[in-house]
Amino acid sequence: MASTASTASASIASVTLDVADPTAAERFYTAAFGLDTQIRLRASEAPTTGFRGFTLSLTVSQPATVNSLIDTAIEAGATPLKPAAKSLWGYGGVVQAPDGTIWKVATSAKKDTGPATRRFDEIVLLLGVADVAASKRFYVDRGLAVAKSFGRVYVEFAAGPGPVKLALYRRRALAKDAGVSPDGTGSHRLAIGGDAGAFTDPDGFAWEAVAPALTH
Repeated sequence: MASTASTASASIASVTLDVADPTAAERFYTAAFGLDTQIRLRASEAPTTGFRGFTLSLTVSQPATVNSLIDTAIEAGATPLKPAAKSLWGYGGVVQAPDGTIWKVATSAKKDTGPATRRFDEIVLLLGVADVAASKRFYVDRGLAVAKSFGRVYVEFAAGPGPVKLALYRRRALAKDAGVSPDGTGSHRLAIGGDAGAFTDPDGFAWEAVAPALTH
């Protein structure tokens, strides 16, 4: 059963992707999705293999916009993991950026209501965790407020002033949703900046203390 809450929450101010070539990654994200200030990039050669345990999702208004963003991502060098298609919950597709980050572009709408745009409504950082209930408690203890909770399956936290919303999903389920094997080792290649302080969560995701960002 889903539960909801509307308490003010600690929030994500920034998401930093560790990439081998920040200049190339910046070119990709600008061309593929029109991202500039929403995602930070920094150079890293930290060893990593397979699934890194997270995905980033762009929520958009209609299927035509999903197609537009997926197409430009592939043109910019992304690898398709799941072609854009209808599902029970809406319409979406999954690609992997050249730096290895997995991106989903999705909408809850089943039909188009106008021409395709390049706009997205929000960015969702989905962490694949071993124990959703335990990770939920961990984050609530650090000041994040739960917006939606579906038992031990999925948790979404209340969005703050920053451009990114946080959610938790079981690791194997997240990998399946992304169209990849759940196996992976080494660095997550991800740093989460927020006003909850600096810490590492039970699944090894690192948070850095960063002041809240303005809404983009």
